[in-house]
Amino acid sequence: MAGAAARGPRLLPLLLLPLLLLLPLLLLLPPAASTQPELRFRPPAEAPVRLFTEPELARYDGQQEGQPIYLAVKGVVFDVTSGKEFYGKGAPYNALVGKDSTRGVAKMSLDPADLTHDTTGLTEEELKSLDDIFNNVYKAKYPIVGYTSRRILNEDGSPNLDFKPEDQPHFSIKDEF
Repeated sequence: MAGAAARGPRLLPLLLLPLLLLLPLLLLLPPAASTQPELRFRPPAEAPVRLFTEPELARYDGQQEGQPIYLAVKGVVFDVTSGKEFYGKGAPYNALVGKDSTRGVAKMSLDPADLTHDTTGLTEEELKSLDDIFNNVYKAKYPIVGYTSRRILNEDGSPNLDFKPEDQPHFSIKDEF
């Protein structure tokens, strides 16, 4: 019995040695998966969003090779360059780009008279169509690069205090002025 007791203290360092060798490896492992739900959000835009006047937006009409193609709907400017086959020079929907074409999108019209921001007189069905296309096509498929000045500013140039950006829920226009 005395022999077993004497071996016990010498055996303890031998048992601890593997633990000491494994400890640095355990510290290198990634943390265990959290039980909390993963937050999902759209990553921030690569470039900051900006304000577009009508003449500035007109420069992005798909006519110049290598230049981005922008389209505004409901005052939100989308980069539709990835859909160049639809919006580029000579493409079927090129008439919509370089401007706010809200009315044309709502009416599904390429008539130059409809290629405007003005939604006055649109039917309930056209307004519903506009919202569906805005949310399920443009917002779902194309990055937002800015807003038209008409969406952010009132006619007199003062800030539109009701403005809420589509992709920045914590934005306050008061912080911008």
